[in-house]
Amino acid sequence: MHFLFPLQKATLRQRYKRFLADVETQDGTPLTLHCPNTGSMKNCAVPNSSVWFWDSANDKRKYPCTWELVEIEQRFLACINTQRANGLVVEAINNGTITQLQGYKKLQTEVKYGQENSRIDIFLSQHEHLTDCFVEVKNVTLMADNGQGLFPDAVTQRGRKHLRELVRMVEGGWRAVLVYCVAHTGITQVSPAWNIDRAYAETLVWAIEQGVEVVAYGADISLTQMNLVHELPLIMLCSDQG
Repeated sequence: MHFLFPLQKATLRQRYKRFLADVETQDGTPLTLHCPNTGSMKNCAVPNSSVWFWDSANDKRKYPCTWELVEIEQRFLACINTQRANGLVVEAINNGTITQLQGYKKLQTEVKYGQENSRIDIFLSQHEHLTDCFVEVKNVTLMADNGQGLFPDAVTQRGRKHLRELVRMVEGGWRAVLVYCVAHTGITQVSPAWNIDRAYAETLVWAIEQGVEVVAYGADISLTQMNLVHELPLIMLCSDQG
């Protein structure tokens, strides 16, 4: 996935109101960016961090510039634009990177399904041997110690709803797969964030027991492009779980 517009560097001053971030450009100009991330962005919105944004050159937008990347610990890159995750996973299915989701002839996105007014991120069908597959995508950018990636970064009732919907698909005879799209170059493995949202973590354990498949894939990120390139281990227990 290549970035459509060139990325420009700035220094983060603050992120606020969820969708806004104040930065200072390299020439010292203050600028307000659109922040395409509804989450807490824990550890990804530290003041004085280096960030990269792109300018849409669209005068009709109130905030024509959009925040894309942030530097973590002065050595890693993370993509805070959660709108990229679905596209990255679609691309990784189509180019064969996500081996667990190969062999389907048809791929659709944002398909209505389930009992709780949901839309599945990716629906795969027309496999020669396997049943149709419902794929939910979650973006991971929270890194704890030693490369440990955690999801979620805040309490998420929506995340639990999606897990329930996936379980219902398995009960109906279909495949259901949760893909953690890890948009952070420092993360080397993924776990549920027990200390942030124990209810989500417990629901994830239950979903796996019911037959939902869970995989995590990490990204290579540069200032020109981003791609999912390798599978990461999924570790279900954190230190406080024994």
